[in-house]
Amino acid sequence: MDSHTPKFKIRLGMFIVGGLLIFVIAIFLIGKQKNLFNPVYQLSTKFRNVSGLQVGSNIRFSGINVGTVDNITIINDSTVIVDMLILKKVQPFIKADCEASVGSSGIIGDKLLVITQGSYNSPIAREGQYISSKEPVELDNIMSSLQITAYNAEIISEQLGDIMVKINSGRGTLGRLIQDTIIAIILVKLW
Repeated sequence: MDSHTPKFKIRLGMFIVGGLLIFVIAIFLIGKQKNLFNPVYQLSTKFRNVSGLQVGSNIRFSGINVGTVDNITIINDSTVIVDMLILKKVQPFIKADCEASVGSSGIIGDKLLVITQGSYNSPIAREGQYISSKEPVELDNIMSSLQITAYNAEIISEQLGDIMVKINSGRGTLGRLIQDTIIAIILVKLW
């Protein structure tokens, strides 16, 4: 096929225009997700453990996505700094006493950063300010606690089982009250 035919030039032109169109749409979608086209401001917070939070994770305030995690930096073995890009239009609602915590978007969903509401009379969080944080509860800690609770429940149920066996066999005061018909007759006459 000759590369100078009008048919070839039209196909080549359509291919280039289609490729550019896909590229522009991709840039727009990525930019919108990363808040590249919206005015934003930066806040930071410190954690000991970010529990799977990643750069690009959503930030929620009052249940609404208001920004993204911009950077996560390990300072030392007990401090991780999380930089956030928050939409400028929600800045009046983010107070200096707000608290950031790591949450998830479902039971086993992606990790996200949740900012709690601050007090009414607190000043607005300024550009570059650090807000306090609340450490995430680790799934391993929850599982460990559940194992201890299950073990304690097992001990209690064994002890209750022993007590019920004694009552049903007529041993002990309560067992004798329930099993002995003479005591039952005396109690009925007393009432």
